[in-house]
Amino acid sequence: MLKILVSPIAYNENVKLENAIKRFLKCSARGRVDYLVMDDCSDDGTTEMISSYAASGVKTLRHDHRSGVGAAIRTVIRYAQKNQYDALVIMAGNDKDNPDQIPLLIDPIVNDQYDFVQGSRYKGKNGIGGDMPFYRKLATRLHPFLMTVITGVKVTDTTNGFRAFRLSILNDPRINLNQEWLDKYELEPYLLFKTLKLGYKFTEAPVTKIYPSKKLGYTKMKPLTGWWSILRPLVYLGLGLKK
Repeated sequence: MLKILVSPIAYNENVKLENAIKRFLKCSARGRVDYLVMDDCSDDGTTEMISSYAASGVKTLRHDHRSGVGAAIRTVIRYAQKNQYDALVIMAGNDKDNPDQIPLLIDPIVNDQYDFVQGSRYKGKNGIGGDMPFYRKLATRLHPFLMTVITGVKVTDTTNGFRAFRLSILNDPRINLNQEWLDKYELEPYLLFKTLKLGYKFTEAPVTKIYPSKKLGYTKMKPLTGWWSILRPLVYLGLGLKK
């Protein structure tokens, strides 16, 4: 049995993150994985809330200053490597992802079929719920189209952070996550791009993505700078400007 770590990434997600933790503690995958919340220097009570679940087996790491989601994922990866995990599941800390669907991501890896399993809201039925903003509907269709064209591998959802991968692929010297330009949203599409281009075994799994009401705050991503951050790896890697 592989040793697997699940990690939601969070910054100031007190209420939504607590709901995500509670859902995980009730899910069927709980006994198969470890659970570690990555707190990117929250200052709204999120840190204290996470600590209150320590007795339930919820682990946590915290940055001393806000570093960005890419830097947060990199910290989790280093922790997972140091503690000899075989695979890592990344999921949203704002309760958009369903922890009951974790097996859909890890089973293809556990069964030695794939190295990287990307959750896709565009496979299967009823993949999106809640108040998904219109610009996101467009952007989340455009990005996988561009990724498909550039890599030559068909993908339907490239901006969904709900995914699992073998940590061993990061031993490949052609994958370099330790670049400062990957600190924000760039790291996730960078890793997916590299996985596809380098020929690792890849598949998608149908998952749901539930957007909360706008008044609760469905994202911290800014439409222009945030989406350039996600597009930048395709531009840089596609043109050979970065490695």
